[in-house]
Amino acid sequence: MSNFYNVLVRPLVTEKTNRQSGKLGQYAFVVADKATRTMVKDAVETLFDVTVARVNILNAPAKRSRRTRSRRLLVRRAGYKKAIITLAEGSKPLEIFEGVQ
Repeated sequence: MSNFYNVLVRPLVTEKTNRQSGKLGQYAFVVADKATRTMVKDAVETLFDVTVARVNILNAPAKRSRRTRSRRLLVRRAGYKKAIITLAEGSKPLEIFEGVQ
């Protein structure tokens, strides 16, 4: 990766990640396919000025479905790599996940 901005693709905002960020201090990002745990940790610590306790990475599979007429298998959504970042105790929450103020 050439810089920290290429490691983090976008934040992942769903109902589950909102609950995790509020109660557990965990935040989810879609990351680049070649990103590793240390790359994600360094990028989050540098860009948001926080201390990261843990980084969990998983590959989300592609969502598949069938067409009704031809019964062929279609791939509707591509797979992606997801990172769940747990902040250390006492770290400030990330501002991009906060509501409109």
